[in-house]
This record gives sequence, C-alpha cells and structure tokens, in this order.
Amino acid sequence: MITKLILLSISIFLVSRLMDGIRLKSFGTAIVVAIVYSVVDLFLWWILVFFAMPMIILTFGIFLLVINAFMLWLTDQFIDDFEIKSLKTTFIAACIISLINIVLTAIFH
Repeated sequence: MITKLILLSISIFLVSRLMDGIRLKSFGTAIVVAIVYSVVDLFLWWILVFFAMPMIILTFGIFLLVINAFMLWLTDQFIDDFEIKSLKTTFIAACIISLINIVLTAIFH
C-alpha cells in the first residue's frame, strides 16, 4: 500500500512538472494528493462505476477516464496547494497519471 502511494505520488509530481495547468507546491504535497486521491478512490470508485456502467460498456471502458478525471478534480477541491486550472487539463492529467502509474507499477511491483 505504501509502495502504491509512493508510485502515485511520483506520477502526480511528474505530471505537475510536465503540464503548465497544474500547480503543485512540492513533492510532499504530491504525497498528500496521492493519499486524498486514494481515499476518494476507496470510497467512490465502485459507486461511480456502478452508476456509470452503461456508459462504460457503451464506450468499451473509455468512460473510466472520465471517472478518474472526476476523482482528480474532487481531490483538487480538497487540497489548497494543488490546483488544476481547467477541465481539459484535469482530463489530460488524469489520463497521463493513470499511464505513468501503470508503467511505474509494472516496473516496481
């Protein structure tokens, strides 16, 4: 679990450095963002997937990216030192964070 949080923190930190529309105070803030995102994921993921199942099926799973973007936006609302400027940036960041996290998890797990 700690490894997952660290890998997610690295993903968030990298995306904040790659994209102009994301402001992240420090790597410590990336850790806090990863923790809050994980808690949001823990409590909301299955509820959102359950209600969005028709859209997920119709889009062959691509709608899951929208759910990830929503959870990232929700995380942004909870943390002052983390800011995403637009909906487009949120969606792109969620996609990139997911990809980086998948790669890092494959490498280190």
